[in-house]
Amino acid sequence: MKRALVAFLFAGAAVLATAAPAAAHNALISSDPKDKTSLEVGPSTVTLTFDQDVQGGQGINAISVTDAGGGHYEVEGDPTIKDTAVSQKINALGKAGQYKIGYRILSADGHPVSGELTFTLTKDGTGTPRQVAANSATDDGSSDGLPIWVWIVGAVVLLGGGVFFALRGGGGAKA
Repeated sequence: MKRALVAFLFAGAAVLATAAPAAAHNALISSDPKDKTSLEVGPSTVTLTFDQDVQGGQGINAISVTDAGGGHYEVEGDPTIKDTAVSQKINALGKAGQYKIGYRILSADGHPVSGELTFTLTKDGTGTPRQVAANSATDDGSSDGLPIWVWIVGAVVLLGGGVFFALRGGGGAKA
C-alpha cells in the first residue's frame, strides 16, 4: 500500500511539475462609447480598451457597428491598435435606435476574443448604412481553444496510468 501511495504522490507531482501555465485571454475593460449608453449624436470613433496588449496584423482584428437592420457604419479597413486600445473610425449613423458594436481581436496569448456591446442613438443621424457580405469579419466561427474537460481527462488518465504501472511494478522478486 505504501508503494501505491508513493507512486500516486510521485505521479501527481509529475503532473503538476509539467503543467504549462494558464494563458489568459484578453478581457475588455472599457469602451467608448460605453456599453448600454444613450447618445444624441453618434460617435466618430469606437475605442475598445483591453487588459493586455492586442496583437496586430492586417485583417486579424475587426470592429463593426451595425443597426437593427444589419446595416454597417464602420469605415472599411482595419482598426488602429495602440498597445491595449483598438479603435475604428465610424461613418455618420442613421435612424435613432439601438446599435451593436461587434469586435474580434487577437489576444496577447494568440487566441481570438470576440464580443458585443450596444448603445442607443436617441436622435436620427444623417448617415446611411452599407451592406456587407454575410460572413462579417467579427464572425469567424473560431473557438477560444480546447475545453477544460480535455485537460482534466488527460490529467486523470496520466495519473491513473502512473498508479497502475507502479502497482504492477511492485510484484518483483521477494528477498
